[in-house]
Amino acid sequence: MREESLTIDVPDKLGEGLISVDAGEALELDVRLESVHEGVLVSGEASTVAKGVCGRCLIDISEPVQVDFQELFAYSSGEAFDFEVHDDHVDLEPLVRDAVVLSLPFQPVCRPDCPGLDPETGERLADLPDREPTKTIDPRWAALAEFPASDDAVGQGSSAENSNAGRAGSPDREE
Repeated sequence: MREESLTIDVPDKLGEGLISVDAGEALELDVRLESVHEGVLVSGEASTVAKGVCGRCLIDISEPVQVDFQELFAYSSGEAFDFEVHDDHVDLEPLVRDAVVLSLPFQPVCRPDCPGLDPETGERLADLPDREPTKTIDPRWAALAEFPASDDAVGQGSSAENSNAGRAGSPDREE
């Protein structure tokens, strides 16, 4: 068993989309290598910083990434394995890359309650806390906005149906 702690620079950008780990960013690795019957068991932790933009308001964000990984690197046995021991060495780069990229959020946000952007003006709603949201009416429903709303219309719609329903089952109904 052997334990190693090292800091390396990320050779290539890790991830695509709204957030990623840039090339040249420091990546800290704490790795434990254990010899087992089938090969070398590698377990460890990687930590770095991912940078990108908020998925709602598009401001720049930076968030820490910390991920655990574990994989068995098998000795060559003629069978096809994704991870193999080659000349008593293991290549951790694909393992660490996959673990870091899969831990990145698909839709990162600057804060959990980020209100996003105003759909009409494009301004950040977080910068305008006292602004009332505008209510846009779908043009297909705009003609209904001309009708006045009354309390009578709301209650009356169902009472007409109820009175007809009561008469249908009535035994003294003439036909």
